[in-house]
This record gives sequence, C-alpha cells and structure tokens, in this order.
Amino acid sequence: MKILAAFMLLYVAASFAQDAIPAGTILPVQLNSSVRSDKARRGDAVGATVMQNVPLPGNLKLRAGTKVIGHVADVRLRNSGSEPVISLQFDAVLVRKKRIPVIMSLRAMASMMEISDAQVPETGADRGTSEFEWTTDQIGGEVNYRAAGIVADGLNIVGHSAMDSTLVRVRANPGMKCRGAVGGNASPQALWVFSSNACGLYGFPDVALVHAGRSNPMGEIDLASRKGNVNLRAGSGMLLRVH
Repeated sequence: MKILAAFMLLYVAASFAQDAIPAGTILPVQLNSSVRSDKARRGDAVGATVMQNVPLPGNLKLRAGTKVIGHVADVRLRNSGSEPVISLQFDAVLVRKKRIPVIMSLRAMASMMEISDAQVPETGADRGTSEFEWTTDQIGGEVNYRAAGIVADGLNIVGHSAMDSTLVRVRANPGMKCRGAVGGNASPQALWVFSSNACGLYGFPDVALVHAGRSNPMGEIDLASRKGNVNLRAGSGMLLRVH
C-alpha cells in the first residue's frame, strides 16, 4: 500500500511539473537575440534560455537549456513624448516539446557585460586556477565563494553554489519594491549570477523599468529609454518570476 501511495505521489508530481510551474518560481534566463525599440514590431518573437537547473516540487527540475518563449507586446512613445517604450511578455516554457503557459514578471535584468563580468573571478582572468575555486561577484553585490560552495552577503551566508549555479532564498528589496518569497514559495531559488536581493536593472543607465508585470497588465514588462532607443542585447540576463 505504501509503495502504491509513493508511486501515486511521484506520478502526481511529475504530471504537475509537466502542466504548470508553481507561483513564485524564479527562472534565470538569458536572451537569445537582441531586441531594439527602433526595429521591433508588435508580435515579434522573443526567446530566452534557462541558465541553470530550477528546482520544482517533488525533487523535480526544470533543466538548464529549457526554452522560454515570449513576444513584443507593444512599441510606443512614453506619455506621447519622445522616449521610446518597448513592452515584452513571456508566455510559455517548452518542456519536452510541450508548451506550458506562464505569466511572468521581471525581478531583475542585467546587461550582457554585467552577466559576463559576474562570471569572471575577482582577481581577473586566471588560467592557473580551476573555475571551481573562483571567487566571483554576484549581480547585486553578494559574493560567490565557489571553493567553499557558498554565497555570502558580508559575513552572512545566504545560499549555496556549485560552479555556475546558485541556490539562494530570495530576499526582499524594499527600496526597489521587490518582494521576498511569493505564494508561499520560500524554498531556495535558482538565481544563477544574481544576488538574493537583486532587483531592477543593472548595466542599463539610460533605461527605466516602467512596469515589471506584477500588476495589471499582468506579465507585461515595459522598458523605457531616457536617451536613444531601448537596446537589449543578446546575452542579457533576467530573473523572471512565475505568477
């Protein structure tokens, strides 16, 4: 009877993972191609790739390399002025060729250069030291001590690391209006090269996050330029949170 119950539990968990991703789950993704407000058109496809294994209930995982599908929801001028705004929306995750619908907001986004810098040791390029022993700076200020397998904020351990992946409990960032755990999902999250309290934009000095998608219109991420066009280069990274 216990064996049957255990089998049913695994079956339910597997089915759940195939049909939905729990609210509060964060997906660390990297843009597959560049998106520019002067070239994009409404309806254009936007693709991203999950960059580390994402833990799910029942000891399941959303594998690194999983594709996230989105589109350009709108391109316009802000408040009838001259500042271009581009709206992105990520609609689905592809798991074993199955399309899982999602609504996701943006917690943090970093430029291609910020992502690259976060994967270089503090001492600079070092071919004589194994990557497993590097110390790197997470986007948001925390430090990844790979040799010790920990992520720390000063003297406080906030999570654990393994090579190019981290599992960290997400912390609120009140100053930037980012929440901690959402929907009761307080388990460690896959944050890749981002800190536990990473929030907002990094490496985009002339871009403002006008709407993160946490409220109506749900899932719509609006980015406005203070100067020139909005230019999101391929390789830029995002923390997307499922609702």
